[in-house]
Amino acid sequence: MGVLKDHPELVLFASLALGYLVGKLRVGPLTLGGICGTLIVSLLLGAWTKAQVSDDVKTVFFALFIFALGYMAGPQFFRNLNKKSLRFFVLCGIELASVLGIAFGLAKWFDLDVGTASGILAGAATESAVVGTATESIGKLSGLTSAQISEYQGNVATAYTVCYLFGLITIVLYTSQIMPMMMRINLRDAARDLWERTRSKGSLEADERPALPGTVGRTYLVTTADGRTVGSLESALEERITVESVKRGSRLLTPTPDLELTLSDLVLVVGRRANTIEAGRLIGPETPGVPGLDSPLATRQVSVTDKSNDGKTIDRIQAENPEFLTDGVYITDVTRNDQDLPATGDTVVHRGDVLTLVGARSGLTKLVARLGSVVKNDATDFIYLGLGIAAGSLLGQVVVKFGDVPMSLGTGGGCLISGLLFGWFRSRSQTFGAFPPQAATTIKDMGLAVFIACTGLVSGPQAWPLLKEYGALLPFAGIAMVLIPATISLFVGLKLLRIEKPLLIGAIAGQQCSTPAITAVTQVAQSSVPMLGYTITYALSNFLLPLTGPVLVGVLGH
Repeated sequence: MGVLKDHPELVLFASLALGYLVGKLRVGPLTLGGICGTLIVSLLLGAWTKAQVSDDVKTVFFALFIFALGYMAGPQFFRNLNKKSLRFFVLCGIELASVLGIAFGLAKWFDLDVGTASGILAGAATESAVVGTATESIGKLSGLTSAQISEYQGNVATAYTVCYLFGLITIVLYTSQIMPMMMRINLRDAARDLWERTRSKGSLEADERPALPGTVGRTYLVTTADGRTVGSLESALEERITVESVKRGSRLLTPTPDLELTLSDLVLVVGRRANTIEAGRLIGPETPGVPGLDSPLATRQVSVTDKSNDGKTIDRIQAENPEFLTDGVYITDVTRNDQDLPATGDTVVHRGDVLTLVGARSGLTKLVARLGSVVKNDATDFIYLGLGIAAGSLLGQVVVKFGDVPMSLGTGGGCLISGLLFGWFRSRSQTFGAFPPQAATTIKDMGLAVFIACTGLVSGPQAWPLLKEYGALLPFAGIAMVLIPATISLFVGLKLLRIEKPLLIGAIAGQQCSTPAITAVTQVAQSSVPMLGYTITYALSNFLLPLTGPVLVGVLGH
């Protein structure tokens, strides 16, 4: 016991390991998930060991988590911030009205003090920022002694701790497990179907590869092309293929336009699949791969940054840059944010799109300079990352007064907004500010897990005494303040707003500001599709919910 109390890092990482182990346990169709498991284990270990974890640890990891979340969601968030997305804002309004009404009703019905009522609001809404705003507002109430203010402010934190646990478990299970059953859908299949319907035709997921790649190389034995030059052969196919190598006997020849092909030459042709097949009709029969004839092709991912290429089709870009044809360079893939587009001639390219170029190295070098810059995403740009988190922390310290009540975004809200902006700005060119997806995901998951573990360890000793005092009230409040607004939003979203089911589930998790819930939802869906709904409601609720603390304190205090 002494070792654990003196070394809180042992308890912290034990909470992570045991919590994720508990989260894997399955009861029928239900699993808690690693975040809920970590919270439960850390509360128990905190009550047992009384280990003290610095608040700075929680703040730092929360900043890392929320910035990474915003960075990853930034391009999607701004792309979906349009008139069609306004329907998601209705869900945030339902959340605000519901939690305020329920908290006020419980306070009047059970004669709760203003601190306990505010703690119930903060915990059940799983919004820790309410703790800060409500505590500060209680300190400004007139007619209270210093002892009463201290007592009420303490009740905010303790009520928050218990309600947060029950509210968190409820929203995670309700969104990831129960809602799909209520809507009679398989969340994984529904997310996949929605993605298939909204993505561009021919696009692939990250773990998929085309069975028939568009750009190929084929070798042919010269028969019908006997006496024909390389230049005339390429011209006959409208410069859609390039002759990369010619083997005559044991010699490899340089395929210049004036080189005349002779009977039994072996020719390597590279181009789009249909064109290389057509080339065989003009050259002769296809042969297996020939040792020594293969010519290596380089690959570059280029971000389109040149304004002159914005809004042009691939065909037009290739026509305006003859190196595509003369040097045998081909556009094989087009990526816009996280969406794959078909690399066909009529695909329109915009600034920030990433083109995958395949061809001779010399030709690639010339084209990269004309189209934009090579994408840099091989290592994390810690300059950009550090500036983003610092900017978010500074933004969170800005205080705006509503009447006599000071309001601020806090570290969480500030880093979320900076993450959204920095992620979106990076997506415009992708030549700076690299934050590889795997690194961002690791930072996000680790940051949230450590934040939850710290919260549980610190709050563990306070949870049981408060449960004894209030009995079933706090658990009931935590559950009710999740189920009521979430159920109303589910009905309104389906029947009135006509929101697609996977997006609606994500949006409900977002209106509750519950990242563990969206984590569980995306794990069940095995897709990031629900995140499209989540990012919009999360950003708005994360700003508006902290305002409910001073409102409730002002009404009850009056």
